[in-house]
Amino acid sequence: MKVPFKMPKTMRPSFPGRTVDIRDYKAVGDGVTANTRAFADAVAACAKAGGGRVLVPPGIWLTGAIHLKSNIDLHIREGAELRFSDKFSDYLPVVFTRWEGLECYNYSPLIYAKDCTNIAITGTGRLNGQGQLWWKWKAIQKHGAVRLYNMACKGVAVTKRVLGTEKDALRPSFIEAVNCRNVLIEGITIGSGPMWTIHPVYCDNVLIRRVKVNTRGVNNDGLVIDSTRNVLVEHCYFDTGDDCIVLKSGLNEDGWRVGRPTEKVIIRYCTTKEGHGGVTVGSEMSGDIRDILVHDCEFNGTSNGIRVKSMRGRGGVVENLYVQDIKMGRIRRAALTLSTFYGQSTLKPSTKTPPVLRNIHIKNISCKYASRAVKVIGLPEKPIENVTLENVSIVSRWGLECINAKDTKLIGIKISPIKEPVMFVRNGQNVTIQKAACLERVDAFLRIEGRRTKNIRLSGNNFSKAKRDIVLGKSVQPDTIKKCSRK
Repeated sequence: MKVPFKMPKTMRPSFPGRTVDIRDYKAVGDGVTANTRAFADAVAACAKAGGGRVLVPPGIWLTGAIHLKSNIDLHIREGAELRFSDKFSDYLPVVFTRWEGLECYNYSPLIYAKDCTNIAITGTGRLNGQGQLWWKWKAIQKHGAVRLYNMACKGVAVTKRVLGTEKDALRPSFIEAVNCRNVLIEGITIGSGPMWTIHPVYCDNVLIRRVKVNTRGVNNDGLVIDSTRNVLVEHCYFDTGDDCIVLKSGLNEDGWRVGRPTEKVIIRYCTTKEGHGGVTVGSEMSGDIRDILVHDCEFNGTSNGIRVKSMRGRGGVVENLYVQDIKMGRIRRAALTLSTFYGQSTLKPSTKTPPVLRNIHIKNISCKYASRAVKVIGLPEKPIENVTLENVSIVSRWGLECINAKDTKLIGIKISPIKEPVMFVRNGQNVTIQKAACLERVDAFLRIEGRRTKNIRLSGNNFSKAKRDIVLGKSVQPDTIKKCSRK
């Protein structure tokens, strides 16, 4: 399909034909022998020779952190498993990273690359993070997270934000590339990481294809695209303990300081099972997120389908988000959510700077069942702007709610809720409802409330199965409703 924004073609990195076998550097695939040094020596030798493939043959290869270099393709063959050590000390010394949107020095990710060009992780083998011991840190991480956030708010230099202790308890990502160009992750199956699974940060030209993420651990987001540009994600499968695919760009003051957006991202032909969200934006979006296209994906079993979440204190802008041709099975919460009332952040913001959500276009969505069909909820002081929902068909317990939004277009909406009304608008401004249909017999189709509500335009709708098509709250003036001719 046509991409609605300018974006260069995502290119695969190329590598010399050279192959370096880890067994030539004393690696032993018995699942017991520690191979951290063997991996480091193989990567170094391959890089020194000009780059190529570092081969992981069939076997179980126990290792600590693996650090990639430019022009290295870490190739994991069918029948090979990288099994990562569960000793925390195997991920020291600390490295530069970004932890939940805050720059710092912390435990090394299990596979890590920084300032590299042309890197890849390929093959059809498996990566096992053995993350269970790390997951226990979720209960005690608040100390380290607050300490880090306070340093960021006080302007402490990043080089002095050194953590990497069990007391701070900030878990690393599984795979993290920082400030890299031309990144490929293809074919592998990943499970049981400490925290986020695949995490490109400050990268350019990233291609992720045919990857399977099966990990139900605490905060095991599948793919976190973080202040990264020119990304293509396709034909991937996610079954996760948090968001399946999520876009972020830094947290609050530190996100504003860095000022690097996530932009020009295409996500297509992906499927999800368990997870908090199929595709999520935020909540860390302070460096801006823009020019995103999600199409031809299937979600079944996630808590949310498409979700944009933010809160006071984030600042930043989410804009030019395009979503279309999405099929959903059973969604436990909301099929579609655009909200700036997110309330589950690890850290309490130090300001009330509102985020901006605008220019969001969603069409051709079907959902067999969701608890809530659609939530569009902005802040009173900063409404969500210019949202279009078109050809959306959802069976749900509750219908559509639109609160503190302006310039909203609801076209061809077909929602069958158990609880009425079908649509609820509060403090909406310039809301167009066109070609909507009431599929089941209900008492009320549209309820309108809020003294700031104005200019609700109705056109070509079919409310014939509703006893009452419109119910007005006490503070809503009758001339708020503008009934237009069918177009």
